[in-house]
Amino acid sequence: MKKMNQDLMDFLGKSPTSYQLVSNLAMELEKRDFIKLSKDVPWDVKEGEKYYFSQKGGAIVAFIMGSTKVEEFSFHIIGSHGDSPGFRIKPNSEMKAGKSYVKLNTEVYGGPIYSTWYDRPLTIAGQVSFSKNGRVESENIYVDKDLLIIPNLAIHMNREVNSGYKFNPQKDTLPLLGMVEEKLETDGYLLEVLSEFCNVKKEEILDFDLFLCPREKGTFVGAKEEFISSPRLDDGSMAYLSMRALWESKPSKATKMVVVFDHEEIGSHTIAGAQGAFFRDGLERIALSVGHREAYYLGMERGYMISADLTHAFHPNYEEAADPTNRPILNKGPVIKTAANGSYSTTGKTSAIFQELCKGAEVPYQFFTNRSDKRGGSTIGPIALEKLNIDMVDVGTPCLSMHSIRELVGSDDQKSMYKVFLEFFHKKRDRL
Repeated sequence: MKKMNQDLMDFLGKSPTSYQLVSNLAMELEKRDFIKLSKDVPWDVKEGEKYYFSQKGGAIVAFIMGSTKVEEFSFHIIGSHGDSPGFRIKPNSEMKAGKSYVKLNTEVYGGPIYSTWYDRPLTIAGQVSFSKNGRVESENIYVDKDLLIIPNLAIHMNREVNSGYKFNPQKDTLPLLGMVEEKLETDGYLLEVLSEFCNVKKEEILDFDLFLCPREKGTFVGAKEEFISSPRLDDGSMAYLSMRALWESKPSKATKMVVVFDHEEIGSHTIAGAQGAFFRDGLERIALSVGHREAYYLGMERGYMISADLTHAFHPNYEEAADPTNRPILNKGPVIKTAANGSYSTTGKTSAIFQELCKGAEVPYQFFTNRSDKRGGSTIGPIALEKLNIDMVDVGTPCLSMHSIRELVGSDDQKSMYKVFLEFFHKKRDRL
């Protein structure tokens, strides 16, 4: 178990944004003989073969083709997302302060806990687009150095900081990049850094999609290493564990599939998000490749999808924040998420199927609901259902400090969820 958890932390450490996460997953898939499908050429999928395709660098789908007989067609799908809340760097981002300081103008991405980003080494990662030989090309970038920091205001100048402070994201969370001489302008200061790491001329850089990211890696915590503390556990952990279960699973007649969407933290309404058409289009192309469009509809009707995203654990310091009777605990197993308002896709039937998978994998399971007086959040499940007519359940491993720069999960829960994913991929359709 410890080896798998260390592998997970190592993966998250080298996947600071969805761009790197997808690229790293693709490399792992290719090591295991998955064939890359290009979307601009016809597909010819074959029974038992392994494939993957990606969408605009931030989303990826991998699958192992099951039976190509239409009468046996079925999709077994696990979905997650690869993005995390934080701060995105704006265009024209360099700002001069106090005549010598250079800071970057940023905007909030998703719902981060602002205070956790202060006074720690940060850097930038994402994707840079530049002109090369008359064409626009894009390259993933991770600046491997302690580049930025967001310094707190001293308590002597803000005596109320420990009594509750309302952060202004346009003012309070801008990171310090460096210093320049008074007489110099700051224009191009960031581009100098990017050109060095991309090995292109500064004037060739056209635009970028860049985010702040922490430098500290994941680690075990607790007297017996019961916990994992790491950036981006939500939802990189589910992306990694589901993909690992796919490539380590045994052959079956069902077409086994993992999809990692992008932009869940901002609503999924993008070309690479769960609201986009790329995943549904991919499923249809798989069905058409076996010679019959009817296979798509049969695959959906006979299929099942697990939407895997971390869920809130019972907090020992804030007992009142949890529902009175549904209180997931770290290291007590996967959590089934339900909501009367439809913010989760779970139904009684899809919950029962997942419970049977847990029993088959010999792992415990728990339930999560929001307090009735709290709105709560959502995930990819309900959004994906707008495109897909398939039985679906929303689940996840319990998590503390969700949306902090470092989140906390149980060490045992990662292995438990992996075992359930394997059990799912090994099930025959008539036993779901």
